[in-house]
Amino acid sequence: MILRDIAHVRTGDKGDISQIAVFAYRPEDYPRLLASVTPQAVAQHFGGLGGRPIVRYELPDLHAVNLVLEGALLGGVTRSLALDAHGKTLGAQLLDLPISPE
Repeated sequence: MILRDIAHVRTGDKGDISQIAVFAYRPEDYPRLLASVTPQAVAQHFGGLGGRPIVRYELPDLHAVNLVLEGALLGGVTRSLALDAHGKTLGAQLLDLPISPE
């Protein structure tokens, strides 16, 4: 099972900061989202992304978490030599995060 089976994302970027909001489709999947989408799991999933520590904000009324990844865009969209240094690319990648089926 992967994250996209229980959630969808909205992303944004500003300068060198990427923000990924992950929303559970169903309220009953929110605890699984909390258990699976930890800063450590996200950092490991992105591998060599580097940057600073990932900060997670919990939004229980929305059944969501908001992840802030400072330094994740290799200098920002206009300063990076990366092919696609936008936050939306990271959001799409995050949906492939393996999660526990229960």
